[in-house]
Amino acid sequence: MTSHDLRNELESLTTEAFRPELAEIDRLPTLDIARLMNGEDAGVPAAVAARLPQIAAAIDAVAERMARGGRLVYAGAGTAGRLGVLDASECPPTFNTEPGQVAGLIAGGPEAMVTSVEGAEDSAELARADLDALKIRPEDTVVGVSASGRTPYAVGAVEHARAVGALTVGLSCNEHSALAAAAEHGIEVVVGPELLTGSTRLKAGTAQKLVLNMLSTITMIRLGKTYGNLMVDVRASNAKLRARSRRIVSLATGAPDEEIERALTEAGGEVKNAILIVLAGVDGRTAARLLEESGGHLRAALSVTAD
Repeated sequence: MTSHDLRNELESLTTEAFRPELAEIDRLPTLDIARLMNGEDAGVPAAVAARLPQIAAAIDAVAERMARGGRLVYAGAGTAGRLGVLDASECPPTFNTEPGQVAGLIAGGPEAMVTSVEGAEDSAELARADLDALKIRPEDTVVGVSASGRTPYAVGAVEHARAVGALTVGLSCNEHSALAAAAEHGIEVVVGPELLTGSTRLKAGTAQKLVLNMLSTITMIRLGKTYGNLMVDVRASNAKLRARSRRIVSLATGAPDEEIERALTEAGGEVKNAILIVLAGVDGRTAARLLEESGGHLRAALSVTAD
């Protein structure tokens, strides 16, 4: 594609549109610019809401694959890639996911998290190589993330993943995008032109963050990683999380502190097991067995003990 062709393509995208009414924004007082920006951001949740049916369908499909041992892999370039890596990195401490169960690929590799890697986003071949390194299989899900919906790295990742039978999701911020067309589940959250022309780290980035939050969080709820709205699979890897673990067991059971401490000790610090020990009156070994037999779903394990 020539530079002229690329320019024409970008000019046709909603996310790249120029807004003449903001042409003198740099002359406004700081508070006025902040108000403008805040007003722009306020419209993002509504744009996400318009795509909730597609988001929910994608989540159900992802959860079904992950319940069979599949992985969730995000792939993107620049801001989109960084958001995917961020979401993936937060899953182990929040939901006690296994290493690699949720992964983020960014065009250009880890270096691209903090600096621009020239040309990486333009390479579909690089995306295929990155997915091949992960040995993507049919049980997995690959989510391509791109504000424009045309980024070759994201589109290439989805095309390659679909070719090997993996579930594919394409998340973009333009309608009729190549990314959505390439994916089994296309999600196009149209937030409109940016405050700064083409700066898709703004509204588009916010929209992508909101959708990625939904994809991972609701998938984990479907997989039994929560009990109600409590993070019962939280990994107590620091003092704050250890305190949170005690609080979660307390909220779930209403037991006194001494009983909570005993249960957590017997459960080896596993919150879900400790709750089962308290509520079902079982020992640590039985709690572990019941949870294993229920696929890690605490409610299912509790229902067995209630029968």
